[in-house]
Amino acid sequence: MMYKIWRSIVKEFLLLKRDLGGLIILFIMPLVLVITVTLIQDSTFKAVTDSKIQILIVDNDKGSVAKTVFENLEKSNLFTVVTKIDNKPVTEEIAKENVYKGKFQLAIVIPQNLSSDLQAKVDQNVEKIVSNLGLTDSTATSEPQRIIKEKEVKLYFDPAVQMSFKNAVMSSIDKMISQIETKSIYSTFQKQLGEGTVDFEQKSFINFKEIIPRINNKEVRPNSTQHNVPAWTLFAIFFIVIPLSINIVKEKSQGTFVRLRTNPVSNLVVIIGKTITYSIICMIQFYMMVAVAVFLFPSIGLPSLNIEGHLLMMSIVALFSGFAAIGFGILLGTVASTQEQSAPFGATSVIILAAVGGVWVPVFAMPKIMQIIAKSSPMNWALEAFYDVLLRSVSFLEIIPEISLLFLFFIITTSIALFYDKKKRAV
Repeated sequence: MMYKIWRSIVKEFLLLKRDLGGLIILFIMPLVLVITVTLIQDSTFKAVTDSKIQILIVDNDKGSVAKTVFENLEKSNLFTVVTKIDNKPVTEEIAKENVYKGKFQLAIVIPQNLSSDLQAKVDQNVEKIVSNLGLTDSTATSEPQRIIKEKEVKLYFDPAVQMSFKNAVMSSIDKMISQIETKSIYSTFQKQLGEGTVDFEQKSFINFKEIIPRINNKEVRPNSTQHNVPAWTLFAIFFIVIPLSINIVKEKSQGTFVRLRTNPVSNLVVIIGKTITYSIICMIQFYMMVAVAVFLFPSIGLPSLNIEGHLLMMSIVALFSGFAAIGFGILLGTVASTQEQSAPFGATSVIILAAVGGVWVPVFAMPKIMQIIAKSSPMNWALEAFYDVLLRSVSFLEIIPEISLLFLFFIITTSIALFYDKKKRAV
């Protein structure tokens, strides 16, 4: 039995050896992919956090609120204020034209009389409160209050910017305006109650602090490498579906499979041989990706992959991910009649599994129906197991559900392939 399995493995490697170009692509393509995608995402992350984004400001107010907005934007690590283009003051029309053409990502238009109207509105509200408390002269004649309309700070966004960027900017500006309003209210109360009577503390009482997980007394900060390497490693592992299914179809079309069956070799032995061979390839892919992330990434300016204490469990996840991919490849190769069927379907199905599984878009950002569907993707099970090990530092027992699902997927797909092949030969 062991000798038959060994000869089956040798046969698989001889088949792969005949297509050295395809084998090289199988190893090189994932490396190029993970380097390229990580570089793009890391530079995008730095562009948002490290370098400042130029924004146009149209100041129709010329008051204290506009001045405070200018100062806060300049102090921030996100924006650089631009008020002139070609030495000409920016108007709303010029700002709109430049933003809609993609020359700037954002323009802020501050309305006229914003500072004076805000102060007038705050004065009216504070006077009402102070009057109701009986702290003002009741004999004073009250003047009719003028109606002050709400003000709009207009935001023009480049149509190409993402919704997440829009939401982040609007949230930041809304917080800034709220702080200005609050400060105005405190200052007005202080004036109404008499200078020096009450000293209001105007600092924010509630602040936010991110609590970063620590392992071995070290902070664990997720980066683009930790997210991309597991995701694109899985993509590479599942791409073996294509050569595996093509080789099975070749065996059927060239008569190799028939010759194998005329010898005392069961179909199970053949499948075990393929499973071992392609599992070795999957593990080589995995270790190549890890080696690149650990040793090459720092030299090209990317964060290194921290595998300290994780490599063994990551290897286990990679192995069971390989089993799931192999099972799918065996099923596809058994069902397909021609290479023209297996290759396109294999490539398309892997891309769909990756998209649904959260390799490209996080599952939490998907619609509810897609989040439910994502739970049925073997790539999602494998990706969650990788993240559990690499980012959440869980124990082996906690990844057993995911790797069990991956192995069950392998058992089910190979069993269907064996049953289908037996049924087809019986006809």
